[in-house]
Parts: sequence; C-alpha cells; structure tokens
Amino acid sequence: MADGNEGGGESTLTVVLAGSVNLLIAILKLVAGLITGSAAMLSEAAHSVADTFTELLLLTALRVSRKPADRAHPFGYGKARYFWSLLAAVSIFASGSMFAFYEGFATVFGEAEEQTSPIWAYAVLAAAFLLESVSWAQALRQVRRESREAGRPFRKQLRHGDDPTSTTVFYEDSAALCGLLLAFGGVGLHQLTGSSVWDGIASIAIGALLASVAFLLGRANAALLIGRQAAPDLVYGIRDTLSAAPEVDAVVDLQTMLTGTDSVLVCARVDFDDTLTAGELEHVCVRLAGDLQAKYGDVTEVFIEPVPRSDEDLRAAVLARYGETPRIT
Repeated sequence: MADGNEGGGESTLTVVLAGSVNLLIAILKLVAGLITGSAAMLSEAAHSVADTFTELLLLTALRVSRKPADRAHPFGYGKARYFWSLLAAVSIFASGSMFAFYEGFATVFGEAEEQTSPIWAYAVLAAAFLLESVSWAQALRQVRRESREAGRPFRKQLRHGDDPTSTTVFYEDSAALCGLLLAFGGVGLHQLTGSSVWDGIASIAIGALLASVAFLLGRANAALLIGRQAAPDLVYGIRDTLSAAPEVDAVVDLQTMLTGTDSVLVCARVDFDDTLTAGELEHVCVRLAGDLQAKYGDVTEVFIEPVPRSDEDLRAAVLARYGETPRIT
C-alpha cells in the first residue's frame, strides 16, 4: 500500500496537470468555435471549462480531506474527498452536458449555419488531443499503480478504489478524448455535406457522453459518501485473519466502512473461547486489532465486540443484512 503522503502527492499532480491542460484547451476550443461557428467546438469548449472547474473541486477535496481528526470529527475528514468529488460529477453534468445538449438541439432544429475556416477547428482538435493524452496518461498511470498495490485487476480498481480523484480524472479525460473525436466527426461531416445538422448531432452526442460520465462518477461517489464497505478482498482477508486466531470460535458479524482514502473502519462481533478470562479477552482484542492494522495498511480503526453466536437477535440482524448465504459485493 502506498504511503498516504506519496499517494496524495501523486493525486495532486494528476489533478493539477489535468486542470492546467483543460484550461488551455478550453481557450483554444472557444477561439476555434467562435471562428468556425461550430456547435460541436463550442460544446467542447464548455466541456473543457467544466473539466477545469472539476479540477478545482478535486483540489479542494484533496486539501480538506487531509485535515487531521479532531473532537468534532474523530474519524477525520477523509469523506470530504467524496463530497467534493460528488460535486465535481454534478458540475460535469450541469455545466458541460447541459450546454452541449443546448447547442446541439439549437443547431439541429434551428436555422442552418455556414461553416467558416474549418482548418482552425481541425488544428485545435489535434492540439487538444495531444494535450489531453498527456493528462490521460498520468491518470492512467496512477490508477494502474493503485491497482497493482491493491492486488486487483484494473477494472475492479476503478470500481472498488477509494481515491475518487484519480478515477474522476481518468474518466473525465477518457470522455474528453472521445468528445474530441466526436467533434472532429461533426466538423468534418459539416464540411463534406454542407449541413450543420451533423455539427449539432455531434454536440448532442458529446452531451450524452458527459451525462453518462457524470452519472457513473456521481453513483460511485454517492456510495462512498453514504458509507460503502471496503473492497471484497480486504473484507475476506480481515475475516480470515480473525477466524485464524486460536482464541476465536467464530466471526459472527463483520462490518467495514471506508472513512476516507486508505482509511477503513472495522467493526467485528466475535464469539471467543468461553474459557478466556476477562483480562485475557482484553489482551486478545488489543492484539487482534494490532494484527489487522499491521497486516492491512488501510485499516485505521478496529472495534471488536465479544458476543455469543447463539444470540437470536444478533443472528436475525446479520441475516437481514446479508441473507442466508452471505455475499460480499
């Protein structure tokens, strides 16, 4: 597992690089859109402006989430990263997608517009694609590193990763590259056919693309903000570690929650050997908590409650949560 400062530093680099690139690209696209009158180029300019604003929100997320725990927030401010990342997803939809839809429908159903100097659009799109590729490569590199360190496939890392900044930039830049190809197609077809409808269709497609990305990011960050469990491999590892202790008869219930990036809260209800004295039980709980924190770097808080496995109310509560056949997703 990466050191928190190292991971935070790379996340900051990824976000700052993406923000700088998006700001430059937004200016270039806006100039090209005004020169050519292309709806797709103007939509792409709005897309890049939305992405730039998104990076500012992600920088805020990184800064606030690093605040140390205090009396008001004893588990720290880690979930602030999820809140600001959720706002970033909303901004992608509100400012980028809605403007693209507006420009697209206005072009398709409005008066036909003549295209001027499309060479400017092609030049800007090519430059934007190169610049976006640099930002995308950095985001890809970070997600791959996190995937290797977590020991899970790349696609599972995108789904179960607890750092929304790197995945947000990766999805955002992937959408940006696809949007550039759509804009290129719209400008090209407008030039070939003389019909601005193609330009409008490209703009609508860009809006749909941004809306889809915003939905994916919003859903992921909402789950993290509400209180998502840790990744399945970590949950199973914690269960197996507790079950392997000689003093443990059974792990009756196990609950985990992500409280921030590289920060997991563990609550375990355990049926211990009935021959243990109260003092021995205390020492075992302390030892097991230390073992979990030493073995799994993400585990920051551990609460272990001794319970009898025969308790019917507890069994009913566990079954209500997981069903007869427990399944961790």
